[in-house]
Amino acid sequence: MTHRDDFSAFVSERSQPLLRTAYLLTRDWALAEDLLQTALAKAWSAWRRIEPATREAYVRKILVNAFLSWRRRRWVGEEPWADPPDRPGADPYGAVDDRSAIWQLLGRLPARQRAVVVLRYYEDLSEAQAAELLGCSVGTVKSQHARALAALRGHAGTPTTAMEA
Repeated sequence: MTHRDDFSAFVSERSQPLLRTAYLLTRDWALAEDLLQTALAKAWSAWRRIEPATREAYVRKILVNAFLSWRRRRWVGEEPWADPPDRPGADPYGAVDDRSAIWQLLGRLPARQRAVVVLRYYEDLSEAQAAELLGCSVGTVKSQHARALAALRGHAGTPTTAMEA
């Protein structure tokens, strides 16, 4: 199998989970697709050097680092002039009553805290794995995690117990 075929097989198998992670980070399907495309393009250039057992972790690390890099830059793109129309069924994961409230709260978190929450709760990574992926210490992950949960709890009447499970 050539490296091109190997890369194509990886993209076919792992694009959806990686796109989900990108969406949870960006909260926008178009940006998530752009983020994933950026990560895959960067991974392609190093594909021959990446160990097969670590490829998904490698691409996920590129994904998170690219997201954090994008968040540091000031956005000078398009701004909508009006509220977009409601689109029933736009959420492929289905609607849950508390999802909207949790979603809004996640969007208020700083990028690093949101990345920690996504990696810990949605990707089910350990503190050590999240620290390695983010390129920081376990202590930083713990402090960002604590700050994120404190911010989520700080909003009265918001269901955060689902996040702590």
